[in-house]
Amino acid sequence: MEISRIRALRGPNLWSRHTAIEAIVGCSKAERSIANLPGFEARLRARFPEINFLQQADQEHPFSLAHVLECASIGLQAQAGCPVTFSRTVETIETDIYQVIVEYSEEAVGRLAFELAQSLCQTAIDDHPFDIADALTRLRTLDEDIRLGPSTGSIVDAAIKRGIPFRRLTEGSMVQFGWGSRQRRIQAAETDGTSAIAESIAQDKELTKMLLDAAGVPVPKGRSVTTAEDAWAVASEFGGRVVVKPRDGNQGKGVAVNISTREEITAAFAVASDICSDVIVERYLPGHDFRLLVVGNKLVAAARRAAPQVVGDGKHSVLELVEQINRDPLRGDGHATSLTKIRLDNIAQATLAKYGYTTESVPAKGQHVVLRNNANLSTGGTATDVTDDVHPEMAARAVEAAQMIGLDICGVDVVCENVIQPLEDQGGGIVEVNAAPGLRMHLQPSFGKGRPVGDAIISSMYADGDDGRIPLVAVSGTNGKTTTARLIAHILATNKMRVGMTSTDGVYIQNQRIDTGDCSGPRSARNVLLHPDVDAAVFETARGGVLREGLGFDRCNVAVVTNIGIGDHLGLSFISTVEDLAVVKRVIVQNVAPNGVAVLNAADPIVANMAKACPGGVTFFALDRHHPVMTTHRAKGRRVVYRDGDSIVATKGKLEHRIALADIPITHNGAIGFQIENAMAAAGAAWGLGIDWKTIRAGLGTFVNDASTAPGRFNIFSYRGATLIADYGHNPDAIQALVQAVDSMPAERRLVVISGAGDRRDIDIRLQTEILGSAFDEVILYEDKCQRGRADGEVMRLLQQGLEKASRVGSVKEIIGEFLAIDTALASLRPGDLCLILIDQVEEALAHIALRISESA
Repeated sequence: MEISRIRALRGPNLWSRHTAIEAIVGCSKAERSIANLPGFEARLRARFPEINFLQQADQEHPFSLAHVLECASIGLQAQAGCPVTFSRTVETIETDIYQVIVEYSEEAVGRLAFELAQSLCQTAIDDHPFDIADALTRLRTLDEDIRLGPSTGSIVDAAIKRGIPFRRLTEGSMVQFGWGSRQRRIQAAETDGTSAIAESIAQDKELTKMLLDAAGVPVPKGRSVTTAEDAWAVASEFGGRVVVKPRDGNQGKGVAVNISTREEITAAFAVASDICSDVIVERYLPGHDFRLLVVGNKLVAAARRAAPQVVGDGKHSVLELVEQINRDPLRGDGHATSLTKIRLDNIAQATLAKYGYTTESVPAKGQHVVLRNNANLSTGGTATDVTDDVHPEMAARAVEAAQMIGLDICGVDVVCENVIQPLEDQGGGIVEVNAAPGLRMHLQPSFGKGRPVGDAIISSMYADGDDGRIPLVAVSGTNGKTTTARLIAHILATNKMRVGMTSTDGVYIQNQRIDTGDCSGPRSARNVLLHPDVDAAVFETARGGVLREGLGFDRCNVAVVTNIGIGDHLGLSFISTVEDLAVVKRVIVQNVAPNGVAVLNAADPIVANMAKACPGGVTFFALDRHHPVMTTHRAKGRRVVYRDGDSIVATKGKLEHRIALADIPITHNGAIGFQIENAMAAAGAAWGLGIDWKTIRAGLGTFVNDASTAPGRFNIFSYRGATLIADYGHNPDAIQALVQAVDSMPAERRLVVISGAGDRRDIDIRLQTEILGSAFDEVILYEDKCQRGRADGEVMRLLQQGLEKASRVGSVKEIIGEFLAIDTALASLRPGDLCLILIDQVEEALAHIALRISESA
């Protein structure tokens, strides 16, 4: 078995809506059925007993080694605790080659699972050992290291429930919710609305106390010191027990509680001063440690925290008891689990010593041994939910504290006897205010019920009913998709929306190109959705990006499919027929939002059939209003757009909107059929977004199809009395549409300049010149430097073969180089001639044509 390619499908894709790893797997003749491998299945199950074969083999569809790889990969992830369920193995058109697709929750984990699954299969073949425990440990460890922690994860889960899209921006806890101008960002439990100044204040414990005291919020008295002697002096002044902690700290690091002797204070100062040179000594408040979580102007959760401790059994030492507790799977080394392992560090040993214990002591049965005086979960403490018990006045004090500091999400630490009375009535106080508070104790408390604090945070960022999305249109098809995408973007801009658009010639934000090249893939789409100045997005969605990585979004409001034709990269990536191609193009239709719309070409039966896969509504368009698909759809009272004489008409039931073709410049008064179809598709998309028809009419009427606004899309020039048309058409269907368009334009003599893309099938290259040779008087063939895998002269020979079947062409010339071919055509033009130039290097060729026109003026 050989794996020739592995890639990650990071969005909805050809196979499912899940993120997945896709591998191209080659099997030998024997490996096509594991029945040909004696003892293999038994050896495999001995190494991985939990493996589950997901389908039954039969003579027509034997269970190959590729299928085993699939089952092993998803099985390993599932056993490691990853939430994955989808997998599939598909035979390709190439003998012994399979596509294996396996869902992942974290890409790196999915890739490692594939690697381990391949190793498992090989060891079963070779009868070598395989350490399944080590494999699962590696997967679990990697998953824990890279997946979102419980705090950030709870916020993301809340967003998913609301239908709010999210994107992880870093390997840490930086996450974006929403798209474009509706986006918000978080870093753990901080939002983009969290003030940096407020966070700085919260880190400064002394400044925090001063501000709270000024607001009348109860706080313990304390002062900042810089030496151990000063710390002892302040403690002596207060009398009784004190707390020593770093002035700038978090997560309970360096905090010593309820200490009184000089030795304790000196030791505590040493630990605290390692974290911050300024150390605070404050009066110790007796009582329990409570954490109150404030989001916005509401208390949303409260927990009583207990310091880490062990309970003696009369047999085991403190060290052994801690080791037993730390074996709890809910306890981890960081923040990925509900609880944190207890650490027997210097502070813990000092606390033990204070109570007369060491780590080797064996406590009596039932004896509680405190290991730390502070109760932070990050140092091994536990939590009990008390949200329902909090007195309204105590809740109000917590909200006041958060607002005084300026935090939108705030963890307020309170020490008091209970939460059922106001602070003042029991001599309690607020001891700290924390930015970016941990949420674990509220999500999964040790005792009591969890609280939906992630939901509360999302609700503070997005109002009810707000999903953080901007209007998103995806456009696909064989021909017309770039012009249609540009038309839609122009209509939305006419509606005073800031539009982000991707296409085969770049990324545009508010008509400014910010990236060049073919940007019709998912990466460019994701970049547009990151941009804060985008109110609406229009994405040309090419087959290559869908196959390579899936979609760059989870769903769209409108999906437009213009047509499905031959010659659109057939024969690549196992896409060999137009039906195969339609399955790829259909992905955008399958991922229309339930309240969205698919705009489909009714005249193309393959496209029209996609309506069955659309979760939302469907708008059909066609030049022929009497097409059976159109009449049936219209009879049901659904949306259709069609040509009616000199107008395009959009109807739904008795509602009708009419726009004269004379008012849509790109149609040239209705002479160019494919531009009428593009205009209808764009109108249908804008209608699907709820744009009013006055704006749609204005957008269609002001769109200019020149070399700057739609480069390479039927750009018309005048050159010394002749008409030049530059177009990027590069497949037989596009060529046929261009021929129909120029047939309607008068000309004394017709010339065409053409090359062929080497990555097309031979039959498609021949068919292009066969079509052109029947419509033009003279043909100039050119060959450029880049032949896309073809030998020099090979494309030219195929083009000549196509001309052998042409019925009209007279003169044929062969030229090396695109620009020289253009110059050759221009030199032969006379007034009244028409020349169609099928350009390859779009920008460079258009610039060359513009230069020659300026020189002739």
